[in-house]
Amino acid sequence: MRSFSQVFPVFKPVIGVIHLKGKTPEEILTRAQEEISAYVSGGLNGVLIENYFGHYFDMERVLNWLQANPLPVPLGVNVLGHDAMGFELAKKYSVQFMQVDSVIGHVSERNEKTLEAFFDLYRSRVDVCLIGGVRFKYQPVLSKRSLKEDLLDATKRCDAICVTGDATGQETDLKKIREFRSILPDFPLIVGAGTTKDNISAQLKYCDGAIVGSTFKDSRKDTGDVSLAFVQEFMQAVEACRKEYQ
Repeated sequence: MRSFSQVFPVFKPVIGVIHLKGKTPEEILTRAQEEISAYVSGGLNGVLIENYFGHYFDMERVLNWLQANPLPVPLGVNVLGHDAMGFELAKKYSVQFMQVDSVIGHVSERNEKTLEAFFDLYRSRVDVCLIGGVRFKYQPVLSKRSLKEDLLDATKRCDAICVTGDATGQETDLKKIREFRSILPDFPLIVGAGTTKDNISAQLKYCDGAIVGSTFKDSRKDTGDVSLAFVQEFMQAVEACRKEYQ
C-alpha cells in the first residue's frame, strides 16, 4: 500500500476532479482531455477521474487515453456508488490513488464487520493510496459510535481521511476540519469540498491537501466548464499558503 506522502511528495497537494460532463461519449472524452490539460498546465498536483456526470465506461475511455498519454502528476479514480469497481480500475490501469466517499459509519452497525472485510480484501489485492471519507457529503451517518472512534478506525482502512460539508461546492465548516485534525494530529487530512481561493489559506492551515472541482469552473458550480485562469488563480493562493505553512 502506498502512503499519501509517497504518492504526493508535494507539500499540501491540490487534486483536480474530472466530472466527465458531456452529452456523448466523444464529447465527454474531449472535454476530459481539455480539462486535464488545464489542470496540468495550471499547476495541479493530481487528477481524479470521477463518474459524477458520466458513467463507468466513460471513465475507462479516459483511462485508456491516459495510458497512451501518461500524466506528469498522480492519477486517481472515484467510482461513485460502486467502491469495488474503483479498486478494479486502479488495478487495471495502474492508478496511483483512489477516493472512496465513505470508509466507515455509513452502514448499519451489523454491517460494519463486512465493510471492514471488504477493505481488508481489496487493499490486499490493489497497491493504491486510498483517500477515504468520514461523515462525508451525501452519505448517511448510521454509526452509533463517536466521531473519534470512527476516525481512529478509519485510519486502518485508508491512507488519508477526506472531510467535507454536506454538498458538492458547499464550503467545509472550519469547525469540522479543526475537530477532525484534533482527533488525527498526524494522519493525512484532505479537505474535499467547497474550497475557494478565499478560504484555502484557513483550510490548509489544518489540512494536508485539497480535492477541488467546482471552484475551477467558469460558473463556480459543478455544471460549469473548467477555466484555466481560475485554476491558475487558485494555485497562486495555494503557493502563498505553502510558503506560509512550510
